[in-house]
Amino acid sequence: MQLPEFRNEPFTDFSRPEEQEAFQRALQTIQKDVLGKTWTCWIGGEPIRGSETFENFDPGDTTRRIGRYPKLTEADAIAAVEKAHAAFPAWAATDAEYRVGIFFRAAQRLRERKHLFSALLCHEVGKSWAEADADTAEAIDFLEYYAGQMLRMAQPQPVTHVPGERNQMIYIPLGVGAVIPPWNFPLAIMAGMASAALLAGNTVVLKPASQSPAIAAMWVELMHECGLPKNVLNFVTGPGASVGGALVQHRLTRFISFTGSRDVGLWIFEKSSKTQPGQIWMKRLVAEMGGKDSILVDSDCDLDKAVDAVAASAFGYQGQKCSACSRAIVHKDVYDEFCRRLTPKVAAIRMGHPADRTNNFGPMVDAAAKRKTLEYIESGKKEGKLLIGGEAGPAGGHFVKPTVFADVSPTAKIAQEEIFGPVLAIIKVKDFEEGLAVANNTEYGLTGSVFTNDAKKKDEARRRFHVGNFYINRKCTGALVGGHPFGGFNMSGTDSKAGGPDYLLQFLQAKTISEKIG
Repeated sequence: MQLPEFRNEPFTDFSRPEEQEAFQRALQTIQKDVLGKTWTCWIGGEPIRGSETFENFDPGDTTRRIGRYPKLTEADAIAAVEKAHAAFPAWAATDAEYRVGIFFRAAQRLRERKHLFSALLCHEVGKSWAEADADTAEAIDFLEYYAGQMLRMAQPQPVTHVPGERNQMIYIPLGVGAVIPPWNFPLAIMAGMASAALLAGNTVVLKPASQSPAIAAMWVELMHECGLPKNVLNFVTGPGASVGGALVQHRLTRFISFTGSRDVGLWIFEKSSKTQPGQIWMKRLVAEMGGKDSILVDSDCDLDKAVDAVAASAFGYQGQKCSACSRAIVHKDVYDEFCRRLTPKVAAIRMGHPADRTNNFGPMVDAAAKRKTLEYIESGKKEGKLLIGGEAGPAGGHFVKPTVFADVSPTAKIAQEEIFGPVLAIIKVKDFEEGLAVANNTEYGLTGSVFTNDAKKKDEARRRFHVGNFYINRKCTGALVGGHPFGGFNMSGTDSKAGGPDYLLQFLQAKTISEKIG
C-alpha cells in the first residue's frame, strides 16, 4: 500500500443553506434515535451491561438525558486489561496494511456521518455547530494521518551498512494501553489517542470521561462496523478513581495515554511509576495536561487582528480548551485602546443552546465546571477590574457569561491557575521584554502567540517564548493535524506532539536484528 498524500478534512461552510439543512436533519436524527439510549461496554469482545448504571445530561438543557451507561467496577477494569492482554499477540501479528485499511475505512465512514457525530457533540458537551464540526474533522484527520504514518513506520528503518552482516531495525508494538481521553474534545482526542495505539499493533482499554461517554460509544460502534476486532478495543465506563485507577495500576498495562488536568496527570505519573508484583516493564506515559496560555500584544501590530484573535482564543468553546487564551499581555502604549476594542467584541457573543446555529457560545460542560469558573470569577473581582461578564448565564443550563478582567497582576491567581472557562485576564506590561517574561512566568508551556510587526521581536519570541505550540500574528487555538503537531512543555505534559510525524513512536519500541552472512 502506498503512503497517500494527507490533506486536512475541510470545515463545513454553514453559510450554505444545504449544509444548514443537513445539519438540522442530523440534529433531529440524534434527538430521535440517540439521545436517551442505553449503551453497552465491551470487554474481550463481549457486550457488558453492568449491574449499575449512570446517566449524563445535556449541559445546555439539563432536563434532557443524553444516555445511560454501565457503571463498571475495579474488577471490570482488571478483566478488561487481562482480556486485552490475551488479544495482544494476534493483533500485534496482523499485517500493518490490514490494520491501516480498517482505519482508512473508518475515516471515510466518519466523513459520511460527519454531521451526526457533530450533532451529538452539540448536545453532549455543548459545542456550537462550528466547534463540533471542527472536532469531527480533526477526528477524521487523526484516523487518516496516523494510518499513513503507520505505513511509514512499518517499513524497515535505515541503518548503517556493516560488512558481513545483514542488519535491520523494525518497530514493534508495546502491549496493552489504557487510553483515558478528556471531555472537551471527546471525539477528536479520544479517536486520535486510541487510533494511534491500535494502528501500532497494541490493544486498548478505552475509558472515556464520564461527561462524554456517548460520543465514544458511537465511535466504538463505527470501528466495529469497519472491521476492528471487538476484543482489540475494550470499552469501559464508570468512575475515574476506581475504573481509571485500576487501569493505570494494573501490572499488565504497558502504557497509559492520558489527556486531562494537571492534578490527575501527576497522579497517573506517580501511580504508573510504581511497579506492581509481576510487572516486567516500566510503564510508558503519554500525557497532555493543560495550559495557561497567553497572547502577547506588542505596540507595533495590527491591533484589530490581535483583538479578534484574543476573543476567539479566549471564548471559543467557552474557554474549555487547554490551548485557550486566558491571558492577554498588552504593551502599555496600546493597552487602553486594546481594552476599548475588545469589550464590544465580547458583548456581541451570542449565548444559548448550541443546537441553535445562531448561538456561538454554549454552556460549561457540567455543574462542577460552572461552579469552579464562578469561584475564579469571584477571585478575579478582587484581583482586577471587571470589564464585562462576571456572572452566570441563563437558567436551564450550566451557562457562565464570557468574562474579562483588566489590570491584573502577572502573579494573580487568575493569571496563574488554569481556569478552563470563559475568563480572560488582561495584563499591562511596559515593553516587549517584560511581556516575554510574563508569558513565561507560569508552570505551564502549551500554546502562546505574539502579535508584532517587528521582525527582530518575532525572532526573539521564536527563541524565548517557551511553549510547545508558538504562533505569530494568529490565534493560539486551532492546531491542525499534520500542520501543527500539538503538545507542550513543563506541566503541560510530555510534549508528545499529537498529529505529528513521530507521535506513533510513543506506542512502538525499536528492535534491531543482525544476521552474520558469508
